Amino acid sequence: SAKELRCQCIKTYSKPFHPKFIKELRVIESGPHCANTEIIVKLSDGRELCLDPASPIVKKIIEKMLNSDKSN
Repeated sequence: SAKELRCQCIKTYSKPFHPKFIKELRVIESGPHCANTEIIVKLSDGRELCLDPASPIVKKIIEKMLNSDKSN
């Protein structure tokens, strides 16, 4: 399917949750398709959430995930 030129995240989720539930993390940099950097996580229960990149909690989660990737 053609890549749609629009933001994928309509609303962001910013309540705290444990990073261990995150199976997959995608960061979509801002660009012509979307003015915002988007962070989309896939959870172990199959849900996908958009996270608010400006949220301190989200920044912590991303740091944790990047650090755990390095240590593997």
